[in-house]
Amino acid sequence: MRKSMNKIHVSKFVFIGGFLLFCIIIARIVFLNLATKVDGINLKEFAKNRNTTKQTLYASRGSIYDKNEEILAETVDSYTVIAYLDSSRSKNSTTPRHVVDKEETAKKLSPLINMEPERIFELLDQDGLYQVELGPGGRGLTELQKESIEKLKLPGIDFIASSKRYYPNLDFASYILGYVVTDDDGNMTGEMGIESKYNDKLNGINGSLTYQQDINGYRLVNIPEVRIEKEDGFDIYLTIDSNVQLMTERALNREFENSGATSAIFVVAEAKTGKVIASATKPSFDPNIKNIENYLNPLVSISFEPGSTMKTYTYMATLEKGNYNGQDTYLSGTMDIDGYNIKDWNGYGWGVVTYDFGYMQSSNIGIANLMQKYLTGDELKAYLKKLGFGSKTGIELYGEVEGSLDFKYDIEIATAGFGQGIMTTPIQHIKALTAISNDGYVLNPTIVEKIVDPNNKKVVYQAKDQKGTKVASEYTVNYIKNLMDSVVNSGSGTGGDYHMDGYSIIGKTGTAEVYNPNTGTYYPSNYKSYKSFAGMYPKDNPKYVFYIAFQDSYSSTPLSNSVKSLIKDLEAYYNLTNVRENKKATYDVENYINKKIDDVKNVLDVNGVKYLIIGDGQKIITQYPESGIANGKVILLTNGSFTESDLSGLSSKEVKQYCNIANLKCNIKGNGYVTLYSYNKDEQGNIINLDINLDQKYEEIKNN
Repeated sequence: MRKSMNKIHVSKFVFIGGFLLFCIIIARIVFLNLATKVDGINLKEFAKNRNTTKQTLYASRGSIYDKNEEILAETVDSYTVIAYLDSSRSKNSTTPRHVVDKEETAKKLSPLINMEPERIFELLDQDGLYQVELGPGGRGLTELQKESIEKLKLPGIDFIASSKRYYPNLDFASYILGYVVTDDDGNMTGEMGIESKYNDKLNGINGSLTYQQDINGYRLVNIPEVRIEKEDGFDIYLTIDSNVQLMTERALNREFENSGATSAIFVVAEAKTGKVIASATKPSFDPNIKNIENYLNPLVSISFEPGSTMKTYTYMATLEKGNYNGQDTYLSGTMDIDGYNIKDWNGYGWGVVTYDFGYMQSSNIGIANLMQKYLTGDELKAYLKKLGFGSKTGIELYGEVEGSLDFKYDIEIATAGFGQGIMTTPIQHIKALTAISNDGYVLNPTIVEKIVDPNNKKVVYQAKDQKGTKVASEYTVNYIKNLMDSVVNSGSGTGGDYHMDGYSIIGKTGTAEVYNPNTGTYYPSNYKSYKSFAGMYPKDNPKYVFYIAFQDSYSSTPLSNSVKSLIKDLEAYYNLTNVRENKKATYDVENYINKKIDDVKNVLDVNGVKYLIIGDGQKIITQYPESGIANGKVILLTNGSFTESDLSGLSSKEVKQYCNIANLKCNIKGNGYVTLYSYNKDEQGNIINLDINLDQKYEEIKNN
């Protein structure tokens, strides 16, 4: 049986048509590759004009805050002044768009960008330039400076916007914060302090936007873009308390200038947590302008021989060993060890005295006897290491050094016991003090409270409460507190200058000679020395530990004055022990220009100082008195809008200063104190002048 088969027949017309279509396509492809123009379009020019552009989406550098969420460092808009010089820019414009009057422009810009008008004119008077940048004064301007220049309405003056790092409190805690440098592409890199330590976290990650544009720079439509979102940098919250920082800096600044000292540091920490709440340094610097004299942070990066503050820890080591009897006696004055003669600080001692008395009087010979009779060098070194000396504390700051505990021979062991021949840092003393203030548990100092991701508000790091490491018994702690108390409050200790009636400050004084590497000996202590005080407040259940040191100060008075000033401010602000005392009728005013109004109000409030604030701004721009003793109200002008003030009771001198600062015309009648006053306004509600009546009998009028 024959099988049938199906056959497929292809029409020769279909085959020929398909073949011709294929040939046409090939020909078109060849033509497109060889032809210079297609449909009137030059393909090479079209390809050349269609550019792929990649734009960087810069991540915003994170801000730095204090524990109360006050901004200490932030990234803000910044502006550079430019001037258009080419008259072609004004073509077809009804108003000039280039600099017309160069001399007048230079004259008006000069006070606003801090440049001489002659220099500005030189920049403006250049031929062949389309535009010019007015530097250096015209760079890095704030929004307020930009607005001031815009109000002049100068033809041809414009601005280039960028970003800069801004520190609103100027030299406030500058060694803690550090600063940034910015490259030509706008990238910021932290130098020193928190800015350096957490540079990567603060910087964030840049994103990008990729798209097509033509030769004229216009973006091509209907072409998809490739966008990678930026991730802004983390925000850092410090343990620094701006209120305490302001008190500490104020206390240090008032004493440093006339002390003869070359440098000073004053650091304060919470006694039960180890959190650093203030660290003031002299000299300091403004990170906005980087007027830096020393690039090492004195808190962590500079070590020096500490002197007699170390006697506290030598006594603690002896107490912990269990063989110390404070009523045992020794002969003070001088002692020979291995051919070296060591002396008490007064050169002759106090005769036969007890060891407790020796601590109170800061006796070097007392320590030398302790080291010979009760404690070995290895035992002392081991205990000092437990307290944190000889190693980094791990605080979150750039450039911490270890110091050194390098002693071996008998003479080295003796001098190490009273703080010579070893090297320590201020932050190590803060750590060691917590062993006394925290019931025998030593705490690691910290300065970062938390880190927050602003992209999702997530807390990526939170400082944990520390239990600490037990290094001293309750007996040792209480004994040492009593010894420290005797130094300050017994009436005969070396720290009597730190005593204040009603305030239970305790601590240990220290004076260390400075080694001269050129001679292999120490400088005379009246020429070069480190004077210091390590203490806590109050004695019972301490809230704060602190360490202050002055290099080459004429005396210890600047240190004691600084400590007492701070403790008074802390007590008044936080009411720690309900101390009450009469406020002074006069007050020593410092320069508050550029300070935050709230911070200054806190300082004035805790000192019982009356003040008058003009305007509703956040920063102080003028004050009366500028500095020195204030017998009445302190008058502060802010950078905000003008507001009416309560002038009742102002003296004639004060009201004249008010009118001067407020730039108001005042019609003053009488003498004495303000009893009546009225602000006169125009039709638009603007204050134009002020009528004031004064009377010598203000108190009687007020009371009636």
